Amino acid sequence: MNRKQRYAYILEHFRAQMPEVTTELAFATPFQLLVATILSAQCTDKRINEVTPALFERFPDARRMAEADEGEVLDYVRSVSYPNSKARHLVAMARMLVDDFGGEVPSSPDLLVKLPGVGRKTANVVQAVAFGKSTMAVDTHVYRVSHRLGLVSPTDNTPFKVEQQLLRNIPEEDVPKAHHWLLLHGRYVCTSRAPHCGECKFDKICPKILEGSKVNKKAKV
Repeated sequence: MNRKQRYAYILEHFRAQMPEVTTELAFATPFQLLVATILSAQCTDKRINEVTPALFERFPDARRMAEADEGEVLDYVRSVSYPNSKARHLVAMARMLVDDFGGEVPSSPDLLVKLPGVGRKTANVVQAVAFGKSTMAVDTHVYRVSHRLGLVSPTDNTPFKVEQQLLRNIPEEDVPKAHHWLLLHGRYVCTSRAPHCGECKFDKICPKILEGSKVNKKAKV
């Protein structure tokens, strides 16, 4: 099976089994999605969803968070990874939103990445989920699954290269969902340390590119 056929097979499965899919992060507004996505870096969505209800009750929008100091925000996010830097980024991000964008989250990627704590992946998540744009956020799950399933080449060795390869091969209308399809597959099936190959619907077509694994073999892509 060549790469084009592999894409077709995998996408057909996801379209049929997960026609409606979105982030597992809980949010009510683009600002809350942005906050939750910043907090989710190197942390589980489950943990973030445990933290954000109280955080959003206290700081429901950018204007309220912009008035806070880092220590007050830190009290709400102590249980997430890198809480000090994330608290600092959240306050600075909220203040920039108020000062430069009237308190509203911009939809432009160039503007989003100017916000403290916002990188390309976070900007792509916000664009896709909040604004319905065809952007592909590449986190650790998407990066891992894309390589293991042979959707990208070994030379696609950065998140940006993986993003560009996926965008070249996934129809534009599928792109916003495809991020979640690959992410959830990596989170629950094609896990990092012990992938559940016996439960995987792609097992018979998967080249099993598992670094350091006895089942590792070269993919014909």
